[in-house]
Amino acid sequence: MKIIRVRAGKERSLLRRHPWVFAGSVAGGKADAGETVRVEAEGGRFLAWAAYSPASQIRLRAWSFDEAERIDAAFFARRIGAALALRQRLGVASDGVRLIHGEADGLPGLIVDRYADVLSCQFLGAGTERWKDVIVDALVQASGCTRIYERSDSGVRGLEGLAPVKGWLRGEGATEVTIREHDWRLTLDVAEGHKTGYYLDQRDNRALLARLVARHGCRRVLNCYSYTGGFSVAALAGGAEAVTSVDSSGPALARAVQHVALNGLDAGRHTALDADVNATLRQLLKDGATFDAIVLDPPKFAPSAAHAERASRAYKDINRLALKLLAPGGLLLTFSCSGGIGAELFHKIVAGAGIDAQVDGYLLQRLEAAPDHPTTLAFPEGEYLKGLVVARMG
Repeated sequence: MKIIRVRAGKERSLLRRHPWVFAGSVAGGKADAGETVRVEAEGGRFLAWAAYSPASQIRLRAWSFDEAERIDAAFFARRIGAALALRQRLGVASDGVRLIHGEADGLPGLIVDRYADVLSCQFLGAGTERWKDVIVDALVQASGCTRIYERSDSGVRGLEGLAPVKGWLRGEGATEVTIREHDWRLTLDVAEGHKTGYYLDQRDNRALLARLVARHGCRRVLNCYSYTGGFSVAALAGGAEAVTSVDSSGPALARAVQHVALNGLDAGRHTALDADVNATLRQLLKDGATFDAIVLDPPKFAPSAAHAERASRAYKDINRLALKLLAPGGLLLTFSCSGGIGAELFHKIVAGAGIDAQVDGYLLQRLEAAPDHPTTLAFPEGEYLKGLVVARMG
């Protein structure tokens, strides 16, 4: 067993059970990509068993902090079984479920989503790549799914020195899947959809929008960065009279239109607009348009803290425009999925947008990812999705 030693003082994060060790914290020792190593403090004290990644700035990702635990097939079977048991207890209102959420489930670098009878997986770290076959066997055994598709085509793989990969790991067949979410049906393509195929993290926030639209009598709803229209379906289901979906992807908008029809909703109440969101917001403001509810669910503007300043300006601009477009009493559901933008900073950005727009608002609710995307006490970085529900005053 190869040993990696961390610099004096750098063991504190591992003692707090944080799973990452950065390259600058390593004092000595080397291993192959993905190899399991014993991590020790300067004096030889055991700290963790971890996967070694020579190409990544995150040099070590801890598997376990128990010296007696072996990292083998049985270990992965236990961790996967525990993760699936948690999802069972959560009672998720969908057959689209996040089964494995990386570090939060003690499996750093592994994402697994279940879409009906298909599992869609991302192996994003050198450790999970090395154990891929063992992990897939354990997933088949624990879930009963025999069709498993790999979506390891994220740019994060490049930081690990790994090439992008996608395709069937087990089974074969159509990559188009239909899932049930609350009272709705939604379709996705595990081969071509964003991430693993869809954004399951917004599941409960979509249901919340439907309730808010019904409760507040929102007639006109604008869904920005709408992707395949999950929030648009929710708004229509809540009773909105006119919903506009704005996205720069024609294929995503075509699927949004299909989703409206699939759920028996009135197509005449839905408009799909293939356009740039920022330009569209400016034009709507120039046209004197107003809305009773606006959803801003943009892509990741700040993948890391280094991008936070530039991203903050982008978030502030779209929120400023949206707040100006809200009718008095109207609702803004605004989100950031950027890891480099914390919840407190996001609140400040939206508050600054309100000042610039000369609009004040009530903060009705803070939002986060659905509970099958958990955050652990030891790894707060896992809380990537944050959102606010703001009601415009006046």
